[in-house]
Amino acid sequence: MTSIRSRRILLAVSVLTLVVTFLVWNAKLPASTIEASLRKAAPDFTLEDSTGAPIQLSAFKGKVVLLDFWATWCHGCKIEIPWYVEFQEKYKQRGLSAIGVAMDEDGWKSVKPFLQEHKLNYPIVVGNQDLAMQYQVESMPVTLLIDREGKIAESHSGMVDKDAFEADVVKLLQGKANKGSK
Repeated sequence: MTSIRSRRILLAVSVLTLVVTFLVWNAKLPASTIEASLRKAAPDFTLEDSTGAPIQLSAFKGKVVLLDFWATWCHGCKIEIPWYVEFQEKYKQRGLSAIGVAMDEDGWKSVKPFLQEHKLNYPIVVGNQDLAMQYQVESMPVTLLIDREGKIAESHSGMVDKDAFEADVVKLLQGKANKGSK
């Protein structure tokens, strides 16, 4: 009888281990900031916004930049954009600057009507394949946080978790986002 009971316990522990392993491997973990000493400089770019004014990333040094690669056809992007509008409004005075990089193949032809319909409070530029390669954008959305020194503190492919991402923004604004790892 003891051996049957032992086998059942062993089987139950094995099944539990498999379930826990499955859950851990399939869990969507929130992105975390890269330790400050390991951060790399964000590739600089100069692109024109919808009015033709140049937007140069390096001009934002000293601010925390939320850099969002998106497209008008991207469902997840359309969910995130209002969050970034909210963050820009809420944290602008503390040093946050959001920049949207639209990756629509037809450029301003699709983007300008979108901007007329959706009022954004931060600049939008149209990106290109070279920029996408520099930032390793393979799908959308891709959102990065760039620290005040112009270094990439976080890169997130896919939709962000709004609350966790906002917490990372706040940490960077406070200068406390260097203890995380990626």
